[in-house]
Amino acid sequence: MSVVSQVILKADDELRYPSSGELKGIREFLSTGQQRLRIAETLAENDKKIVDQAQKNLFKKRPEYRSPGGNAYGQKQYNQCLRDYSWYLRLVTYGVLAGSKEPIEKIGLIGVKEMYNSLNVPVPGMVDAIRCLKDAALALLNNEDAEEAAPYFDYMIQTMS
Repeated sequence: MSVVSQVILKADDELRYPSSGELKGIREFLSTGQQRLRIAETLAENDKKIVDQAQKNLFKKRPEYRSPGGNAYGQKQYNQCLRDYSWYLRLVTYGVLAGSKEPIEKIGLIGVKEMYNSLNVPVPGMVDAIRCLKDAALALLNNEDAEEAAPYFDYMIQTMS
């Protein structure tokens, strides 16, 4: 949910108009709209490039994941890893667009540890993967845009750690 939606729902729940502080928050949110769109567009247009760079970095750092017995051993498991990378990158774009970490939490992080544990996927490996994804994505953004996008990756890393 965007900042605008959150303000409206909160005000409506309390049967009041949005406060001047809430309106200021909406104004700030809207003023960063072009930047958020630019970031989301860059990430979406470079999905394959980002995922490819992230997987190269991860498997260079942790080659045991691609070795026999590793969670990315075999074509099917490897493809599932790449699918997950792309999904996490997409979650970041949702958060950036909404200006909130809420879509990341609601769409992607509730129950993620339990899911990976039930599939015997090492959660620390997924955290490493998100770090590699972050590095690859931020390398394509200018400093200001990278500073805006980084907390969304960091939120996923922190939540999954």
